[in-house]
Amino acid sequence: MLEPYATFPQRSRGRRVPEEESAFRSCFQRDRDRIIHSSAFRRLKHKTQVFIEHEGDYFRTRLTHSIEVAQVARTIARALGMNEDLAEAVALAHDLGHPPFGHTGEDALHALMAGYGGFDHNAQALKIVTSLERHYADFDGLNLTWESLEGIAKHNGPVTGDLPFALAEYNAIHDLELGSYAGGEAQVAALADDIAYNNHDLHDGLRAELFSTDDLAALPLLDGCFAQVDDAYPGLNYYRRRHEALRRFFGILVADVIDVARASLREAAPGSVEDIRNAGRPMIRFSEAVWRDLKVIREFLFHRMYRAPGVVVTRRQVTQVINDLFPLFMHEPDLLPKQWRKDVAAAEGETALARIVADYIAGMTDRFAIQEHARLTGSGEIVTQGSH
Repeated sequence: MLEPYATFPQRSRGRRVPEEESAFRSCFQRDRDRIIHSSAFRRLKHKTQVFIEHEGDYFRTRLTHSIEVAQVARTIARALGMNEDLAEAVALAHDLGHPPFGHTGEDALHALMAGYGGFDHNAQALKIVTSLERHYADFDGLNLTWESLEGIAKHNGPVTGDLPFALAEYNAIHDLELGSYAGGEAQVAALADDIAYNNHDLHDGLRAELFSTDDLAALPLLDGCFAQVDDAYPGLNYYRRRHEALRRFFGILVADVIDVARASLREAAPGSVEDIRNAGRPMIRFSEAVWRDLKVIREFLFHRMYRAPGVVVTRRQVTQVINDLFPLFMHEPDLLPKQWRKDVAAAEGETALARIVADYIAGMTDRFAIQEHARLTGSGEIVTQGSH
């Protein structure tokens, strides 16, 4: 049962290229399935969050992260009476545009593309699902519904000012109403992303021994979680203790978002998804108290994990991989695979070529980028951050 403010599939604004609807699946279920079957989604298996792909089998990848985000999004959407399928589709697609090496790779590509419109992973995700996936006979991209495209483009809020190149390019031919908030399901996916990475980065940092359980037990929110575990399970095994504490932390974040959203929705009383888009503020968010505590945790992770000495060394190395590959393909576009050469031949000017090169590099996995760099430059392998 969907609430009046949910996004109803039968009221979808449709697809850019009209298609006959499925007899068995809603339009948002089809969107989800197309995303899962896309090449870009499969490549997430070998793209990383913080650590480089080959550093360890237990660290999160973009694929496992996206699955975790989708699980959280479905839980929250169900609790709020929103459309689970649309929330899941946006959650599964939200990281499709990330280049190799996580945010380090994005920073490197953005710097290289400074003279050509820049690079933004959200805009790149939109470009992938509207253009770069080329499997269907009737259209480029996945021909997703307007609502899924809106969610990909602005799940983090309205997009105003200087638009990322790829986003501006698409929006000029298919208006996604970038100045308003997205529907509730996309807002749910955005908060599910925050919940998932806050939780799993703590898991991964512990596994990499960048900080200790005692370090976590001193942080806000987590201190209470560890206290609960110690009261309920005195003398619990080290690994079980931290797992039990982190699952409680995870539950606190999910419950907080649901409680705050319910209160916001009661107050605003939206009668449709359009009311949510035009509310002038997000309906889905953390409470001020939890958000304040999360900022302390994120600051801790920034210094102890994202800028840990070994991670910083690896960041420099993988930045060099991107910095070497980009000018190489710009000067010798014939090095690009055969299926890209038609685009290269049609490119008019240096900016168009740079966008093609950026699209190609952004699609690489960590593993492939390292291998291609070694093959094309004769350099050695990346030295990872250590014992894991």
